[in-house]
Amino acid sequence: MLPPKVVTEPWIKQWLREDIGRGDWAVQGLGARSHSPGSGYWVAKAPGILCGLPLAQQVFSVLDGQVSFIPQVQDGTAVEPGQTIAELSGPLGSLLTGERVALNLAMRLSGISTATRQYVDRIASYSAQFVDTRKTTPGLRILEKYATHIGGAQNHRMGLDDGVMIKDNHIAAAGGIELAVQQVRQRIPYPLTIEVETESLAQVKTAVAAGADIIMLDNMEPDQMREAVTLIRASGKAVKIEASGNVSLETITAVAATGVDYISSSGPITRSQWLDLSMRIKTYPSP
Repeated sequence: MLPPKVVTEPWIKQWLREDIGRGDWAVQGLGARSHSPGSGYWVAKAPGILCGLPLAQQVFSVLDGQVSFIPQVQDGTAVEPGQTIAELSGPLGSLLTGERVALNLAMRLSGISTATRQYVDRIASYSAQFVDTRKTTPGLRILEKYATHIGGAQNHRMGLDDGVMIKDNHIAAAGGIELAVQQVRQRIPYPLTIEVETESLAQVKTAVAAGADIIMLDNMEPDQMREAVTLIRASGKAVKIEASGNVSLETITAVAATGVDYISSSGPITRSQWLDLSMRIKTYPSP
């Protein structure tokens, strides 16, 4: 979900301070006209899945409570070029000063939700669910994961305290999968789950025997994944299966066909392009 204002407003204030610095010289150059009422609208310049309008609304409200920002569509809406997505009005200077920060947020998050929807659509006919990862921009994780959710993904753990993922380096540090699972199981609180990253069928067998709740099949070819899924299902244990590593739009369908429960990828966050949005002033005071 989108965090409450008590969480997001301190971020927004910092982002506005970063952009405004000692003041908006262009707006100050307008003199008294900057305080006159103006209005404008936001328009989509490319097709995509919109995300971030509530945050854009907060940017303007934090900057100036006199600004009215009214979304014309909801987050998660598919928009087309030329479509009006928001109407806004208020002091002309505030509309201009808040423009960049508000647009940057919406363009970034909309790019993520748009890319996510492409992955989700590719596996719509399979039972596998698409999930995101912790490969996020420091400071923006909650918002970027909100964007993947808006695009149709399930959120993987938000942080290290959300669940246990025993990866290759943890296995090496612990002295093996069995020892890693055993040591972690003794220390974690209920109801945290343990996920183990595996790279071979031998590791899969070990992870099942060790009592992993979730087994990740990392960087496996589809045929090997299919064997691993069969092996895990045959164990009779209620183990969830996640596929990860080099997942792309070109490969995700073949991965889903192996029968895994989840497919994770950082692609929508790390490789997405911003969705092109623009603000246009439509009324302003006469000279």
